[in-house]
Amino acid sequence: MSATVWPTDTPTELKAYGNALVEIARARPEVVCIGADLTGPTETDLFRDAIPDRFFNLGMAEANAVGVAAGMARAGDIPFLHTFSVFATRRAFDQIAMQVAYPRTNVKLMGFMPGLTTPGGVTHQAIEDLALMRSLPNMTVVEPADARQTRAAVTALADYHGPVYMRLKRGEVPLMSETMSRPFSLGQAEVLREGSDVVIFACGLMVTLALAAADQLSGEGCAAAVVNVHTLKPLDAQIICELAGRTGAVVTAENHSIIGGLGSAVAETLFDAGVRCRGVRVGVPDTFAEGASPGYLFRKYGLSTEAIADACRRVGNPRD
Repeated sequence: MSATVWPTDTPTELKAYGNALVEIARARPEVVCIGADLTGPTETDLFRDAIPDRFFNLGMAEANAVGVAAGMARAGDIPFLHTFSVFATRRAFDQIAMQVAYPRTNVKLMGFMPGLTTPGGVTHQAIEDLALMRSLPNMTVVEPADARQTRAAVTALADYHGPVYMRLKRGEVPLMSETMSRPFSLGQAEVLREGSDVVIFACGLMVTLALAAADQLSGEGCAAAVVNVHTLKPLDAQIICELAGRTGAVVTAENHSIIGGLGSAVAETLFDAGVRCRGVRVGVPDTFAEGASPGYLFRKYGLSTEAIADACRRVGNPRD
């Protein structure tokens, strides 16, 4: 793995989200941008400069910002609220539950620097945000895999009436050929690669690593399917159950705690459906991490191409 997160030969795009938000706001006058004193790090400086009359920086007061967003939504606006993932979820959880999820207000919560993508240490590492947001009734939870999907997701979120939480890496993000011709639809997972021996369900940045792991396994004679689960709620139970039942071997990969995120969602779905299979969760173990570069953290805590490939080997060989 490179010093960033993804393989060194992966093309990237800069500020895909920020540009997409400006584009949809120009087409939709009801779209407004709310910030919490993190304008540059959330790419909303582009919105501020392009459409300043619909840009609102409310300072480091995330709970208040959620209330303001809920009020604007009730007045007919489509507020996109921006801060770091850890502040968007842990710090304002009660306000999100009571002012956004419960009344189903049309608020879009944008969480940046999820999981171990921040060097800011434990205070800035959102390794439980998916678990928190998944637990809220009425909340849609999204994590796009690359720049193209990020742009498509912004349009889909603006068209969808209801509360959404989307987590995003700031700045430079991967650009994958596998997403080029695929339409984005909330709640529908994408089979990026077919395979009969094991299936890897991944979300966000881990999709790029899952594809690299599948390439590595292919050279060993193991055919790994790769599924991009960009919507964690509502989850695409049909695809998950179908591929898990077909292969009998499942690996989940997420930039999040192994508790409560994608791995838990997939396991719950298979349990409820009565699908019998072997499984391994790749993600942050049940521990707080530390402050370091994302590349170092992903390697240390087992969020790597090799970790995914090794999980596939183990789940495909139950005697090991």
